[in-house]
Order: sequence, then structure tokens, then C-alpha cells
Amino acid sequence: MDELRLIRHSLPDRPELSTAISRTILRRVAAGELPPTIRIHRPGDEVAFGRQDLASPGYERAAAAARAAGFAAVERLAGGRAAVFHSGTIAIARAYSDPQPPKRTYARFEEMADLIAGALRGLGVEARVGEVPGEYCPGAYSVNARGATKLAGIGQRMIRGGAHLGGVVVASGGGEIARVLDPVYEALELDWDPATSGSVSDELGREVDPGELEEALIAELARSYELVDAGLDEETVELAEESLRSSTSAGS
Repeated sequence: MDELRLIRHSLPDRPELSTAISRTILRRVAAGELPPTIRIHRPGDEVAFGRQDLASPGYERAAAAARAAGFAAVERLAGGRAAVFHSGTIAIARAYSDPQPPKRTYARFEEMADLIAGALRGLGVEARVGEVPGEYCPGAYSVNARGATKLAGIGQRMIRGGAHLGGVVVASGGGEIARVLDPVYEALELDWDPATSGSVSDELGREVDPGELEEALIAELARSYELVDAGLDEETVELAEESLRSSTSAGS
């Protein structure tokens, strides 16, 4: 069984730094400086925008709408359109070492989708892999309930020597996602159906704490990997902080 480094450290009050850390881990794993790593953590309130969103004429209005709702506007590392992270969700960021990352694009998507769907089924959810018509940030590897509501989204980013898989799984607060995304998607001129935004809590008819979902995901992951608990190392954090300072200086 292959080893996989597991980091559970959360930075809910610093969403930009959290993304920078995931980006830094990806670069270091791709360079062979760190072993393959997965972060399973609890995010803060943020709307993560993809590159297509940033290029949209309505991006500034969309970002302002996110901030007006009390959510930070950040650039997402993985591909895809705007997605919401909040205290009722669990975020997943996995960094793969791969000398030819495009060759295994779909295999990585399938592995992550199967991980999430398996964890949700273990909790009693009728979880399926596939896009729900009208869902936000649509994707063939979304995880849904009964083919009706989206519970998790997955995005991927490839660089030389490695790949990043990012995901968000909704324990509770599907209605909160719809509330925040509605004006954001209107500004971006994206069509979607807010009724497709669901949660594990809605499916099970009880309040599911994010911690319960986190443990279910880790238990499912442990079926395939020997997990090695790790913290955020000082060098990674320093490099991530430096990348934020550099991007701020470049934008000023």
C-alpha cells in the first residue's frame, strides 16, 4: 500500500494563504522536494473564482457580490467556475507527483470522485458521480445525491512534474451556497439552477457536522493508502507567504 502524506491543518481566516499553500505544496511535490500530499481541511467563507471567471467582463461585479455576502473573493488553484467554500464544507487538496501528468488526467478525476462518493455512501447518502443539469461549476466528475443535487465538485490543475486535484464537499449549508452564488453567477452571466445546490445534511435529514464528514473521507482514503500524518512545514508556509507578497507587489 502506497504512503500518502496527510495534512489536516486549516486556515479558515486566511483563504488566500490557504490557496497559496496548496499551490506551494504542488510545486514542491512536482519538484521532488515533498512526497505526494493531501490536505483535508475546513475552509473559511470564500468564493473561489476560476481563470475563466477572472477573464469575464463581469468579474469585478461578481467579486463585489461575494464580498457583500461576507465571503472573500479568491482565485482558485484548480480549473472550473466559481464555487463556494464555507464553514459547513470540507476542502480537499491533493498534490500528485507525475512526470507526464496529462496521461493520467481522467484517472485522477475518477479516483477523487470515487473517494468522495464512497465516503458519502458510507454515511448513508445515495451518492453518484456525474453532472446534475443546471449545477454550479458543472463537471462530469461532480458527486451528486440521487442525480438531483450537487454535493461535491472537483477541479484539476497540471504543471510540469505534477498535478493538483481540488475538491469541496458540502456537509451542510446548501442553501447558503445558493444565496451567495446567485448574484455572483448573475454578474458572470452564467446560467444555473439554485435548486441543485444540496448538502449531506439535507440528504440524511439531520445536521451533519463537517468533522463527521472529514473523518469519513479520511477513513475512505485509508482503504487505499497508508496515511502519514503531517503538519505544515515551515518552509512551505514561508514560500506561500512570499508568493502572496510577490503577487500583491506585482498587482500594486
